[in-house]
Order: sequence, then structure tokens, then C-alpha cells
Amino acid sequence: MDAKILEKIIPFAEELATAAAQITRRMWRKPIPVEVKEDDSPVTKADKEIERTLRAMIKQKFPEHGIIGEEFGAKNPDANLTWLLDPIDGTSSFMVGRPIFGTLISLCENGVPILGIIDQPILGERWIGAERMDTIFNNTKHKTRNRMKLGDTTLCTTSPNLFNDNDRKKFEKVREKVKYTVYGGDCYSYGLLANGTVDVVIEANLKPHDFCALVPIIKGAGGVITDWKGKDITLKSDGNVVACGAVHIHEQVRQLLK
Repeated sequence: MDAKILEKIIPFAEELATAAAQITRRMWRKPIPVEVKEDDSPVTKADKEIERTLRAMIKQKFPEHGIIGEEFGAKNPDANLTWLLDPIDGTSSFMVGRPIFGTLISLCENGVPILGIIDQPILGERWIGAERMDTIFNNTKHKTRNRMKLGDTTLCTTSPNLFNDNDRKKFEKVREKVKYTVYGGDCYSYGLLANGTVDVVIEANLKPHDFCALVPIIKGAGGVITDWKGKDITLKSDGNVVACGAVHIHEQVRQLLK
């Protein structure tokens, strides 16, 4: 996409994030209904209200665009430009009152992520990444940390319980090589990687609404994000994601994940 066109879309994406944040803060640490989906993951009233609101805003502004959301599925998913929405990535953290979840908003062009936002409304933190642009965190450019050895790095993953047996063995190979391992965080860990306080994030079995927003943010901060085989992330990726602050660390981690 032409950079000038993309620059005009970014403010609208921020409007979406702001609208989601208003709903999240209104329901934060309040007794709201929680349902269990078919995959045993939780969904709250906030998740659903946020996604309905963002879908309506997109439909009004860009009726020709596609939308893929976690809660209400896909509409016109084969459109050249498709929005992906994860209203609360880290619903479990939201439910228990931990502010390490986030709203994920992304735009894909022909299946390739070109715009991504991670918004943490309780802490007032927002990462914005876009194709051929520097990543912005709260109005300031940020870069990943990249001058270090694998043995000095900090690794994050949401939970080792989310890996199947085979993937867990591969993850353990990496965990044994790094200095620190921190669990929890969902999308928030990727924001910290873009800020240079985390070095490696490894996840498995993610859905497109979980990972597409992360791609422009990590790349725009100077990091690397691919699937476990080293392939670029697209709308059709398998959901096994590895993100690193440095190219040489990414290559070492990827070899361990083979």
C-alpha cells in the first residue's frame, strides 16, 4: 500500500483502539458475565461489546473492507484489505484484574499484515506499527534490544500449558538456553519486546487475530517475527510464532525449534 494512503488509515485505526479502550475501562474489575466457548476459552461481555462496536465503525468508514474477528467470525474475508480484531487478547488476565492484556487491531493487504496496534487501556499504553514505518509507543519511537548473546536473553510465553507435547519439548530447548523465562502476558509481551525489555517470545496455535497485529510492530521496532520454520507471517500462517529482538538470536532460536 502507498505510504500516504496508509498514513491516512492509521488515525482511524487509533479511533478504533480508543473506542475499545473506553468500553474496557468501563467494565474493568466489574462483575460481568463470562461464558466458555467451544474451545474452552473464556469470553466476556466486554469482548463482545468491543467487537460489535469496532465492526460497526469499520463498516461505516470502509464498507468494502473485510473483517475477521475473534468473537463474530469473518465478513468478506477475501477482500484486498481486511481488518482483524481481537477485542481482548488475554481475557483471563482481564477477568482477574491483571492489566497485561490488550486489544489487537490489524489491517492486512492481500493477506499480509501492514498495520498493527496493541492497546493496553488500563495502563494507557499503545503500540502502533505500520509497513515501512518506525514503531511508535505512546508517541515515541522504540527499538528492540539486539546486542546480546542467547544466554543473556529474556524469554516470554503466555503459558507452557498451551503447547502440545511435541511443541513443548521444542520450547524447552530454548528455555534451557536463555537466562530468564517469564510466563503470562499474551500480546503485552510482544509490546515489551518492541520496547527492548524482552528478547524472545514463543507461542503456538495462535489464530490470525492473535498474531497479525504483532507483525508490523515487531518489524518496525527492528525485530524479527516469523513462524517456527522461519517463514513470513501472513493471514494463512499456522499460528506457531517466534519473535526476537535481534536477527542472530532469532536464527539460534529457530534452529532450536526445529
